[in-house]
Amino acid sequence: MFKHILVSTDGSTLSDDAIRQGVAIAKAFGARLSAITVTAPFHVISTDPVMITDTAPVYAEDMRKRANGALAVVSAEAKKNGLTCETIHREAEHPWWAIIDTAKTEGCDLIVMSSHGRGGLSAVILGSQTLKVLANSGVPVLVSRPLFANSP
Repeated sequence: MFKHILVSTDGSTLSDDAIRQGVAIAKAFGARLSAITVTAPFHVISTDPVMITDTAPVYAEDMRKRANGALAVVSAEAKKNGLTCETIHREAEHPWWAIIDTAKTEGCDLIVMSSHGRGGLSAVILGSQTLKVLANSGVPVLVSRPLFANSP
């Protein structure tokens, strides 16, 4: 059924469930596995404290290290399950677009990602990359949500 799965991670612990699920599905279907993380490009004017204190080259190196760390978690989980994982680091203003574009260009037939479980006003203000992927992707998306998200 699935031949190539793309697991998206932002490096947060909330991504861990999505990583485990994506790897398990890849193993069950004998599918190829790829992992993506997306970092924002450097801006001279920014509200991000990292960008304010860094120069462009220092910021680029910091983002490379952060991306490598996030992708290493997926690679380790894949290896633990006897799989290999291609890792992809993209730089983009809109992570949701980079995830969809990568799934399309890499020929993925499933995107696995987590949801931070934000709702209401915080989802509107902060935006939901997962919601944007769901709304715009032509590729099926499996969303992993934390158990505590929006619980009564």
